[in-house]
Amino acid sequence: MDDLEKAILILFDEWGGPIDEGLKKQAKDYCDENKEKPLICSVCIEKLCFSNSVQVQFWCLQTLHEVIRVRYSSMSLDEKFFIRKSVFSFACLEAIDEKNVARVLEGPAFIKNKLAQVLVTLIYFEYPLIWPSVFVDFMPHLSKGAVVIDMFCRVLNALDEEVISLDYPRTPGESEAAGRIKDAMRHQCISQIVRAWYDIVSLYRNSDQELCTSVLESMRRYISWIDIGLIVNDAFLPLLFDIVLAGGLLEQFRGAAAGCLLAVVSKRMESQAKLSLLQSLQISRVFGLVAEDGDSELVSSIATLLTGYAQEVLECFKRLNSEEAKSVSMELLNEALPSVFYVMQNCEVDASFSIVQFLSSYVGTMKSLSPLREKQLVHVGHILEVIRAQIFYDPTYRNNLDILDKIGREEQDRMVEFRKDLFVLLRNVGRVAPDVTQVFIRNVFVSSVASSPERNVEEVEAALALFYALGESVSEDSMRSGSGLLSELVVMLLSTRFPCHSHRLVALAYLETVTRYMKHVQENTQYIPIVLTAFLDERGIHHPNINVSRRASYLFMRVVKLLKVNLVPFIEKILQSLQDTVAQFTSMDYASKNHSGCEDGSHIFEAIGLLIGMEDVPLEKQSEYLSALLTPLCQQVEALLMNAELLSPEEAPAKFAIIQQIIVAINSLSKGFSERLVTTSRPAIGLMFKQTLDVLLQVLVVYPKIEPLRIKVTSFIHRMVDTLGASVFPYLPKALEQLLAESEPKEMVDFLLLLNQIICKFNTLFHDILEEVFPTIAGRIFNVIPRDAFPSGPGTNTEEIRELQELQRTLYTFLHVITTHKLSSVFLSPKSRPYLDPIMQLLLSSSCNHKDILGCIQIFITLIKDWCASPYSEEKVPGFQGFIIEHFATNCCLYSVLDRSFEFRDANTYVLFGEIVLAQKVMYEKFGDAFLRHFSFERFSSCTLLSRFGRAILSEVAG
Repeated sequence: MDDLEKAILILFDEWGGPIDEGLKKQAKDYCDENKEKPLICSVCIEKLCFSNSVQVQFWCLQTLHEVIRVRYSSMSLDEKFFIRKSVFSFACLEAIDEKNVARVLEGPAFIKNKLAQVLVTLIYFEYPLIWPSVFVDFMPHLSKGAVVIDMFCRVLNALDEEVISLDYPRTPGESEAAGRIKDAMRHQCISQIVRAWYDIVSLYRNSDQELCTSVLESMRRYISWIDIGLIVNDAFLPLLFDIVLAGGLLEQFRGAAAGCLLAVVSKRMESQAKLSLLQSLQISRVFGLVAEDGDSELVSSIATLLTGYAQEVLECFKRLNSEEAKSVSMELLNEALPSVFYVMQNCEVDASFSIVQFLSSYVGTMKSLSPLREKQLVHVGHILEVIRAQIFYDPTYRNNLDILDKIGREEQDRMVEFRKDLFVLLRNVGRVAPDVTQVFIRNVFVSSVASSPERNVEEVEAALALFYALGESVSEDSMRSGSGLLSELVVMLLSTRFPCHSHRLVALAYLETVTRYMKHVQENTQYIPIVLTAFLDERGIHHPNINVSRRASYLFMRVVKLLKVNLVPFIEKILQSLQDTVAQFTSMDYASKNHSGCEDGSHIFEAIGLLIGMEDVPLEKQSEYLSALLTPLCQQVEALLMNAELLSPEEAPAKFAIIQQIIVAINSLSKGFSERLVTTSRPAIGLMFKQTLDVLLQVLVVYPKIEPLRIKVTSFIHRMVDTLGASVFPYLPKALEQLLAESEPKEMVDFLLLLNQIICKFNTLFHDILEEVFPTIAGRIFNVIPRDAFPSGPGTNTEEIRELQELQRTLYTFLHVITTHKLSSVFLSPKSRPYLDPIMQLLLSSSCNHKDILGCIQIFITLIKDWCASPYSEEKVPGFQGFIIEHFATNCCLYSVLDRSFEFRDANTYVLFGEIVLAQKVMYEKFGDAFLRHFSFERFSSCTLLSRFGRAILSEVAG
């Protein structure tokens, strides 16, 4: 054993005794040095002849592969010949010279695979120009038996993987080499190779089925690009079918033959020729094999063959136009579909086959077959069975899905995604064959109710999911009228009590489905009592699972919105049923639970508000209902606000949570009352909300710094602005004062958004209140935002900086809203005057630096119109005209446009340029020659480029 072999063994951890990392690195370095030597190929071949170590053999073959791939073009002819002769001799089990017979083929599979890879690398470079006889030369050696035949299969497999197969990305050079090799093989030797495959399989089919399996698996790879007549003939095709159908052979062997038949079926060719081929195969003889054993490898192969065959027949039907061809295609498809449906429901389907895609294509063909024939109707039933089988949840996850833990959530998300395409397919089936679909769902309903407890949850949920999805394929008119069996199905849905209704999945699916078909109930009001019972009992709002209960509250709110007036006779019953739910919502126990997300249970108050807020409800009853809800809630808030200073830190969070819940409840309740009702037709109702607002504003007085409470009260003020209209004005000064008292930048953003809503709703009516609060707002904001630009660079993207940037952006919107609603005079009040210059400088800086520039320019345009009457008249705001001409006109309307960041090809920039031109027109209208002199002559005289640009702009203005 020389040093190289020792180094290789150390490298592979095969040297006796422990090996430290230092020694292993030395061994690696030594091996790498040897790889760079000119005679390394000869050294590797010599060691392959004599060494019995598989590690040494593998290293030598790997090195040969790397060297040939990298250095082939620089090798001498003699060296290439020696390598070629030696590697081929290894593969064919022949002597390299008179004395040495290499035994590489006696090694394990990975050694033979590596040898095949080396030989394929030579074929890549040399076939067919330099070494045209490589495949022909191999043929005689196959008579040496299984060892050489196995090696030949490995070479063909490696050639496919390394060079030919389109399953792997190829460079242009590799693609060109693949085309060259395939063309040469077709012309020279592929017929001999196919003959060899046939002879080997025929000879060894009883004595060495594993070898035959290898041969057929190699052959399968080549069928896609060789002459199909070499396989589809009176010799080979019967042999393949004989193997598939023979009962006493290895399943792997039979499966390999099925794989070859699939390659034949899938071969790309002209559609008419493909149809003739498929017809000639008589594939029906293998249909019965899928029922042998659903878990066997053979059945999986047959299943893949059948689905592939059905896909190809369907494609022929879609592509061929002649009636005869379509008739033949449909006949073949009808023959295969029962077995295909069986495969879909009972077998492991190949990942490359999309059940949904195939069935969707088939359903698409049915549209041209109207009315459907009996066979198509039967197939529709099978398709529905397939869909049903596919959408079942795995019972293994039943408990996880009920409590919705991490595992349950993941499984639910997976199934929601998985079901999407299946439900699209169901809707398409429902449109093609509505009657069959509805009958199927009715039968599924009946069977799911009677199913065994072991499957009841999954079967019921699947039945409900199918009915829910069907609703999307039903037209609105059909939904309302209940055409076909739809009315029967809706009644069955409403009247059925499932034994597994306590499970979260079933309860949610039931409520969602009932809501989906509510338009039918809207037209058939006799079902309203049944609907109300379903939502109000333990199946809905009173379900023990809080997630179901909250979802039921939301869905009930949607039902109320739809049915509205139809529910007036049932208001008493509904309110009585919801008493405990309403009380529970503001209880200590409920408030302490997690209410993340939009479904926090408050929708039940919105539903109640929608019910009692209708003008169809008599005033006396309406007042009674509303008072019964608002009075205890307000009393509860007042009680919680008493002795607030004595509240311990341990008690505070729970108390705050209850107050939040109450505000949310009242907020939701008020959504059902219109402004017209509470201010015009029934002001007594408005008075109740005003009194409630008065109580809730005390929260800001008692707890001014508790952010969650401030947010909830602010939200309620938003709601009261919409609900009470102008009658909310007396409450606004106090509310705004309290909100301003302890506001941080983040809270100031919410405050400005509230003011924006009020301004947009009331315009100049809000002038006096705004004039009073604006100085405080401006002072607070200019105390925290920088007068210059925000800092940039590493470490400046802090939460504090982001909050201030958000505040500045909201300030721009606030100023824009003020100016566009005829309230710019607020800036000129005595208390606001000190902030006029900072506001102008901030707007100018932002305009010139392209920060919120569009809104800022619009603000300036509005102010110019408001504060500048006409040329030569007395200034309304002393100094403003000079500021606009000297700074805004020059810096924003000229220099900022010349900045490199001003990209005219950008659509937003083009809009911005239009605003700049508009600003110049307004300045010209208001300032006349003073604007022209300054803008055109004083500023442009020093620069020819600016002069040209300025005149271009002035021509736009003059235009």
